Amino acid sequence: MDTSFKFLIFEKDGAVATLRLNRPEALNALCAELITELATALDQCEADDSIGCIILTGSEKAFAAGADIREMAAMTYKDVFLQDFITKGWEHVTTIRKPVIAAVSGYALGGGCELAMMCDFILASETAQFGQPEITIGTLPGAGGTQRLSRAIGKSKAMEMCLTGRMMGAEEAERSGLVAQIFPAEDFTQAVKQCAQKIAAQSRPVVMMTKEAVNHAFETGLHEGLRFERRQFHASFALEDRAEGMQAFCEKRKPTYKNQ
Repeated sequence: MDTSFKFLIFEKDGAVATLRLNRPEALNALCAELITELATALDQCEADDSIGCIILTGSEKAFAAGADIREMAAMTYKDVFLQDFITKGWEHVTTIRKPVIAAVSGYALGGGCELAMMCDFILASETAQFGQPEITIGTLPGAGGTQRLSRAIGKSKAMEMCLTGRMMGAEEAERSGLVAQIFPAEDFTQAVKQCAQKIAAQSRPVVMMTKEAVNHAFETGLHEGLRFERRQFHASFALEDRAEGMQAFCEKRKPTYKNQ
Protein backbone atom coordinates (compact mmCIF):
# COMPACT_ATOMS: atom_id res chain seq x y z
CA MET A 1 0.00 0.00 0.00
CA ASP A 2 1.35 3.42 -1.02
CA THR A 3 0.95 5.83 1.90
CA SER A 4 3.20 8.62 0.58
CA PHE A 5 1.10 11.55 -0.60
CA LYS A 6 1.78 15.23 -1.13
CA PHE A 7 -1.49 16.63 0.21
CA LEU A 8 -2.76 13.74 2.30
CA ILE A 9 -1.60 11.98 5.47
CA PHE A 10 -2.52 8.29 5.63
CA GLU A 11 -2.67 6.63 9.05
CA LYS A 12 -3.82 3.14 10.02
CA ASP A 13 -4.69 2.02 13.54
CA GLY A 14 -5.96 -1.54 13.65
CA ALA A 15 -9.06 -1.77 11.47
CA VAL A 16 -9.44 2.02 11.16
CA ALA A 17 -7.81 4.14 8.44
CA THR A 18 -7.54 7.91 8.78
CA LEU A 19 -7.11 10.12 5.71
CA ARG A 20 -6.06 13.62 6.75
CA LEU A 21 -6.24 16.46 4.21
CA ASN A 22 -2.91 18.28 4.40
CA ARG A 23 -2.66 21.67 2.64
CA PRO A 24 -2.27 23.85 5.75
CA GLU A 25 -1.09 26.91 3.82
CA ALA A 26 -4.43 26.91 1.94
CA LEU A 27 -6.74 25.73 4.76
CA ASN A 28 -6.93 22.38 2.93
CA ALA A 29 -8.48 23.92 -0.18
CA LEU A 30 -9.36 21.12 -2.59
CA CYS A 31 -7.06 21.30 -5.58
CA ALA A 32 -7.11 18.74 -8.41
CA GLU A 33 -3.99 16.93 -7.14
CA LEU A 34 -5.44 16.54 -3.64
CA ILE A 35 -8.67 15.10 -5.07
CA THR A 36 -6.67 12.60 -7.16
CA GLU A 37 -4.65 11.54 -4.12
CA LEU A 38 -7.82 11.16 -2.06
CA ALA A 39 -9.38 8.87 -4.67
CA THR A 40 -6.23 6.74 -4.70
CA ALA A 41 -6.14 6.47 -0.91
CA LEU A 42 -9.84 5.59 -0.73
CA ASP A 43 -9.35 2.81 -3.28
CA GLN A 44 -6.45 1.44 -1.22
CA CYS A 45 -8.64 1.39 1.89
CA GLU A 46 -11.42 -0.33 -0.01
CA ALA A 47 -9.03 -3.04 -1.24
CA ASP A 48 -7.44 -3.66 2.18
CA ASP A 49 -9.42 -6.41 3.93
CA SER A 50 -7.99 -5.40 7.31
CA ILE A 51 -9.70 -1.98 7.18
CA GLY A 52 -13.30 -1.80 8.37
CA CYS A 53 -13.92 1.95 8.65
CA ILE A 54 -12.40 5.12 7.17
CA ILE A 55 -12.11 8.55 8.81
CA LEU A 56 -11.76 11.57 6.52
CA THR A 57 -10.56 14.66 8.37
CA GLY A 58 -8.48 17.83 8.15
CA SER A 59 -6.74 20.02 10.70
CA GLU A 60 -8.05 21.63 13.87
CA LYS A 61 -8.46 24.89 11.93
CA ALA A 62 -10.09 23.55 8.79
CA PHE A 63 -11.59 20.36 7.41
CA ALA A 64 -11.45 22.05 3.99
CA ALA A 65 -12.12 25.70 3.26
CA GLY A 66 -13.50 24.96 -0.20
CA ALA A 67 -12.32 24.27 -3.72
CA ASP A 68 -9.10 25.99 -4.80
CA ILE A 69 -10.33 29.35 -6.15
CA ARG A 70 -6.94 30.19 -7.65
CA GLU A 71 -7.21 27.02 -9.73
CA MET A 72 -10.65 28.06 -11.02
CA ALA A 73 -10.39 31.83 -11.39
CA ALA A 74 -9.17 31.96 -15.01
CA MET A 75 -11.40 29.13 -16.30
CA THR A 76 -14.08 29.77 -18.92
CA TYR A 77 -17.40 28.03 -19.52
CA LYS A 78 -15.76 26.03 -22.31
CA ASP A 79 -12.99 24.93 -19.94
CA VAL A 80 -15.26 23.70 -17.16
CA PHE A 81 -17.83 22.14 -19.49
CA LEU A 82 -15.37 20.19 -21.62
CA GLN A 83 -13.41 19.03 -18.57
CA ASP A 84 -16.64 18.24 -16.70
CA PHE A 85 -14.92 20.15 -13.91
CA ILE A 86 -15.38 18.91 -10.29
CA THR A 87 -16.97 15.70 -11.52
CA LYS A 88 -14.00 13.41 -12.14
CA GLY A 89 -12.80 12.13 -8.80
CA TRP A 90 -14.76 14.58 -6.67
CA GLU A 91 -17.56 12.18 -5.81
CA HIS A 92 -15.32 9.14 -5.56
CA VAL A 93 -15.97 8.92 -1.83
CA THR A 94 -19.62 8.13 -2.59
CA THR A 95 -18.59 4.94 -4.43
CA ILE A 96 -16.74 3.42 -1.45
CA ARG A 97 -18.63 0.53 0.13
CA LYS A 98 -16.92 0.72 3.52
CA PRO A 99 -18.21 3.40 5.94
CA VAL A 100 -16.53 6.79 5.62
CA ILE A 101 -16.88 9.22 8.55
CA ALA A 102 -16.27 12.94 7.99
CA ALA A 103 -14.56 14.31 11.12
CA VAL A 104 -14.92 18.09 10.94
CA SER A 105 -13.05 20.67 12.99
CA GLY A 106 -13.01 24.31 11.98
CA TYR A 107 -14.12 25.35 8.52
CA ALA A 108 -16.00 23.05 6.13
CA LEU A 109 -16.98 25.54 3.45
CA GLY A 110 -17.98 25.25 -0.20
CA GLY A 111 -16.37 22.14 -1.62
CA GLY A 112 -15.27 21.21 1.91
CA CYS A 113 -18.86 21.14 3.13
CA GLU A 114 -19.85 19.21 0.01
CA LEU A 115 -17.07 16.66 0.56
CA ALA A 116 -18.15 16.18 4.18
CA MET A 117 -21.74 15.59 3.04
CA MET A 118 -20.56 12.93 0.56
CA CYS A 119 -19.33 10.86 3.52
CA ASP A 120 -21.70 8.52 5.33
CA PHE A 121 -22.12 10.79 8.33
CA ILE A 122 -20.46 13.79 9.94
CA LEU A 123 -18.99 14.01 13.44
CA ALA A 124 -18.13 17.56 14.46
CA SER A 125 -15.86 19.29 16.90
CA GLU A 126 -17.54 22.15 18.76
CA THR A 127 -15.38 24.47 16.59
CA ALA A 128 -16.90 23.28 13.29
CA GLN A 129 -18.36 25.79 10.84
CA PHE A 130 -20.31 24.70 7.75
CA GLY A 131 -21.34 26.78 4.76
CA GLN A 132 -21.85 27.15 1.02
CA PRO A 133 -20.46 30.65 0.36
CA GLU A 134 -20.15 30.31 -3.44
CA ILE A 135 -22.76 33.06 -3.95
CA THR A 136 -20.26 35.58 -2.55
CA ILE A 137 -17.79 34.88 -5.38
CA GLY A 138 -20.31 34.99 -8.18
CA THR A 139 -21.19 31.34 -8.60
CA LEU A 140 -23.15 28.56 -6.90
CA PRO A 141 -22.35 25.19 -5.34
CA GLY A 142 -21.31 22.65 -7.98
CA ALA A 143 -20.43 19.47 -6.06
CA GLY A 144 -23.81 18.78 -4.46
CA GLY A 145 -24.22 21.73 -2.12
CA THR A 146 -27.72 22.69 -3.27
CA GLN A 147 -28.82 19.04 -3.37
CA ARG A 148 -27.29 17.25 -0.37
CA LEU A 149 -27.63 20.23 1.97
CA SER A 150 -31.34 20.55 1.10
CA ARG A 151 -31.88 16.85 1.78
CA ALA A 152 -29.99 17.07 5.08
CA ILE A 153 -31.48 20.22 6.61
CA GLY A 154 -34.57 21.05 4.54
CA LYS A 155 -35.33 23.56 1.80
CA SER A 156 -35.78 26.73 3.86
CA LYS A 157 -32.50 26.63 5.78
CA ALA A 158 -30.51 25.33 2.79
CA MET A 159 -31.94 28.04 0.54
CA GLU A 160 -31.09 30.75 3.06
CA MET A 161 -27.53 29.48 3.49
CA CYS A 162 -26.88 29.11 -0.25
CA LEU A 163 -28.34 32.56 -1.05
CA THR A 164 -26.55 34.43 1.73
CA GLY A 165 -23.35 32.41 2.22
CA ARG A 166 -24.01 32.30 5.97
CA MET A 167 -22.00 29.81 8.01
CA MET A 168 -23.63 27.36 10.39
CA GLY A 169 -21.99 26.41 13.68
CA ALA A 170 -21.75 22.90 15.09
CA GLU A 171 -24.75 23.15 17.42
CA GLU A 172 -27.05 24.44 14.69
CA ALA A 173 -25.70 21.79 12.30
CA GLU A 174 -26.50 19.00 14.76
CA ARG A 175 -29.92 20.48 15.54
CA SER A 176 -30.66 20.68 11.81
CA GLY A 177 -29.64 17.08 11.07
CA LEU A 178 -26.43 17.80 9.16
CA VAL A 179 -24.19 16.47 11.95
CA ALA A 180 -24.65 13.21 13.85
CA GLN A 181 -22.78 14.20 17.04
CA ILE A 182 -20.67 17.03 18.47
CA PHE A 183 -17.66 16.52 20.76
CA PRO A 184 -15.46 18.91 22.76
CA ALA A 185 -12.39 19.94 20.79
CA GLU A 186 -9.99 18.33 23.27
CA ASP A 187 -11.79 14.95 23.04
CA PHE A 188 -12.64 15.05 19.35
CA THR A 189 -9.94 12.88 17.80
CA GLN A 190 -10.36 10.09 20.35
CA ALA A 191 -14.17 10.22 20.20
CA VAL A 192 -14.15 9.89 16.39
CA LYS A 193 -11.69 7.00 16.55
CA GLN A 194 -13.82 5.19 19.13
CA CYS A 195 -16.85 5.51 16.88
CA ALA A 196 -14.89 4.20 13.88
CA GLN A 197 -13.50 1.31 15.94
CA LYS A 198 -17.00 0.34 17.04
CA ILE A 199 -18.14 0.19 13.40
CA ALA A 200 -15.00 -1.67 12.29
CA ALA A 201 -15.61 -4.31 14.98
CA GLN A 202 -18.95 -5.31 13.43
CA SER A 203 -19.44 -7.87 10.68
CA ARG A 204 -17.94 -6.31 7.52
CA PRO A 205 -20.58 -7.60 5.08
CA VAL A 206 -23.45 -6.60 7.40
CA VAL A 207 -21.99 -3.09 7.76
CA MET A 208 -21.86 -2.76 3.97
CA MET A 209 -25.41 -4.07 3.60
CA THR A 210 -26.67 -1.62 6.24
CA LYS A 211 -24.91 1.32 4.55
CA GLU A 212 -26.44 0.29 1.23
CA ALA A 213 -29.92 0.04 2.74
CA VAL A 214 -29.80 3.48 4.40
CA ASN A 215 -28.50 5.08 1.20
CA HIS A 216 -31.34 3.38 -0.72
CA ALA A 217 -33.82 5.38 1.35
CA PHE A 218 -32.75 8.55 -0.47
CA GLU A 219 -32.96 7.04 -3.94
CA THR A 220 -36.39 5.36 -3.88
CA GLY A 221 -39.91 5.64 -2.48
CA LEU A 222 -40.86 4.09 0.85
CA HIS A 223 -42.44 0.93 -0.62
CA GLU A 224 -39.40 0.07 -2.74
CA GLY A 225 -37.05 1.04 0.10
CA LEU A 226 -38.80 -1.33 2.49
CA ARG A 227 -38.59 -4.16 -0.04
CA PHE A 228 -34.85 -3.53 -0.46
CA GLU A 229 -34.31 -3.47 3.32
CA ARG A 230 -36.27 -6.71 3.74
CA ARG A 231 -34.19 -8.46 1.09
CA GLN A 232 -30.96 -7.28 2.74
CA PHE A 233 -32.26 -8.53 6.08
CA HIS A 234 -33.12 -11.90 4.54
CA ALA A 235 -29.71 -12.04 2.85
CA SER A 236 -27.96 -11.58 6.21
CA PHE A 237 -29.25 -15.01 7.20
CA ALA A 238 -26.84 -16.52 4.67
CA LEU A 239 -23.89 -15.17 6.68
CA GLU A 240 -21.89 -17.02 9.32
CA ASP A 241 -21.60 -13.72 11.16
CA ARG A 242 -25.38 -13.45 11.53
CA ALA A 243 -25.51 -16.91 13.12
CA GLU A 244 -22.57 -16.06 15.38
CA GLY A 245 -24.05 -12.72 16.43
CA MET A 246 -27.39 -14.24 17.46
CA GLN A 247 -25.76 -17.24 19.15
CA ALA A 248 -23.45 -14.93 21.10
CA PHE A 249 -26.46 -12.89 22.24
CA CYS A 250 -28.23 -16.03 23.44
CA GLU A 251 -25.10 -17.16 25.27
CA LYS A 252 -24.50 -13.68 26.73
CA ARG A 253 -21.01 -13.32 25.28
CA LYS A 254 -19.25 -11.03 22.82
CA PRO A 255 -19.51 -12.26 19.20
CA THR A 256 -16.42 -13.26 17.22
CA TYR A 257 -17.02 -12.20 13.65
CA LYS A 258 -15.12 -13.68 10.68
CA ASN A 259 -16.54 -11.22 8.13
CA GLN A 260 -18.20 -14.13 6.33
